[in-house]
Amino acid sequence: SISTLKNRIAKIRPEYTSVDPVDRLVHEPGQAAQMDLWFPEPRIPVGFGQSMMLPVLVMTLSYSRVFNALMVPSRQGPDLTAGMWSLINNVGVVPKTLIWDRESAIGGKGKVTEIAAAFAGTLATRIILAPPRDPEFKGQTERNNQFLETSFLPGRKFTSPQDFNQQLAGWLPQANARAVRSIQGRPIDRLPTDLRAMTRLPPVPPATGFSHRVRISRDYYVRLDRNDYSVHPSMIGRLVDFTLTMDRVIGVCDQQVVADHPRCWVKHQVITDPEHVQVAATLRSAFNKIRRTTSSHVHEPVVEARQLSEYDKIFGLDGHDFLGDPS
Repeated sequence: SISTLKNRIAKIRPEYTSVDPVDRLVHEPGQAAQMDLWFPEPRIPVGFGQSMMLPVLVMTLSYSRVFNALMVPSRQGPDLTAGMWSLINNVGVVPKTLIWDRESAIGGKGKVTEIAAAFAGTLATRIILAPPRDPEFKGQTERNNQFLETSFLPGRKFTSPQDFNQQLAGWLPQANARAVRSIQGRPIDRLPTDLRAMTRLPPVPPATGFSHRVRISRDYYVRLDRNDYSVHPSMIGRLVDFTLTMDRVIGVCDQQVVADHPRCWVKHQVITDPEHVQVAATLRSAFNKIRRTTSSHVHEPVVEARQLSEYDKIFGLDGHDFLGDPS
């Protein structure tokens, strides 16, 4: 049958395919930085008695092999662009190319997403997506992921994402000062040459993180990234602009901060500012007092009631006996 024939051909086809040679790449200073997500196995405590496996954004400079990493709240585009900006800002200059695999928030369908393209445009760089099923395209950062797994994690415990990032930041200088066989030297020694060939940071930081405009209801909470955050009750009925960074949730109305909370990395939680609850209680008490005062001065209108005999006169039934002959 045709199915048997196709199966047999599929087995012998590799014997007739040509060889696909791989060249040794030459990385020019400042040319590229490889980006990837690393998922460490330990579950990190994130509050409210919960622990999660969180992604770590890893950036490796192709020429110097210097790498940096940062744990981020999620794989969503706003969080990834915020993480990229944090890593690039720490370097102080911008690589000419950012190499990504086909991460869904960056280019899952083979085309750079709108949020990633806007981020790259602000930094005057470009994003190159790796071919599908080709991890060697960004092998440097893949090897650094394995290096983090075997050299950073063992023997460590973490109490929060912030603790993870703090310990990682303290370990990275030591990692970048090690000797690397492929460059026959230390990454930190090649870093100045790499930085001189990169472009400057933009005069205005790129837009990163989540941005929402919400009209506040009587329930003075707003749902952002699947969590509810309280807002100053005086904003009920008004439009408030919210910004979610990796660390904070900030609401602004008329250039005034009306909500400021630490960002919760857990989902489906309620985060309340005690001051907002006190203000709500004061406003509710004043409203109830006004309502009682208004209701005490309002009298029921007096409605005149007609005598039943008046209706008999109107319908011409005056003096008639409804149970017998009127005569």
